[in-house]
Amino acid sequence: MVCSIASVMGAMGDRWGLLVMRDILFGLRRYDEFQQSSGVTNTTLADRLKTLESNGLIKRRLYQSRPARYEYLPTERGRDLTLVMQALIQVGDKWSVMDGEGAPMNLVNRHTGQPTSLSRVETESGASVKVEDLVAVPGPGADDTMRWRLETAGARRRS
Repeated sequence: MVCSIASVMGAMGDRWGLLVMRDILFGLRRYDEFQQSSGVTNTTLADRLKTLESNGLIKRRLYQSRPARYEYLPTERGRDLTLVMQALIQVGDKWSVMDGEGAPMNLVNRHTGQPTSLSRVETESGASVKVEDLVAVPGPGADDTMRWRLETAGARRRS
């Protein structure tokens, strides 16, 4: 499918792949840490690590030879998913009803300690864009299905 969202989701696999990638991006490295963090079963965890590695999102590094044990590190491609994670954090925090306890995690600048957030801005001018002002249009790599999808949605918006 010619779709950037489908491409990223396909590389991560499913919910478990996303949660394992979350743990790796935020600093967990070892198999037992992933299990403790998420409660994922051995079979599912082993499969998701293989998927993330085969899709170029993580790499294994031997940290013990007898028996062989590996830690998992994000690749450059995997680190790009921090954008996805931050977007999910922001939406989750907005939707959350945590009885006033606040966000379970904050992303801050490691040098200043200041909170960070993602925002919608025009690429060239840097001007803020409201979500209601966003519209999807075909890009140079769009195929016929993508053009159909966006044209159908656009026609519906106009009616």
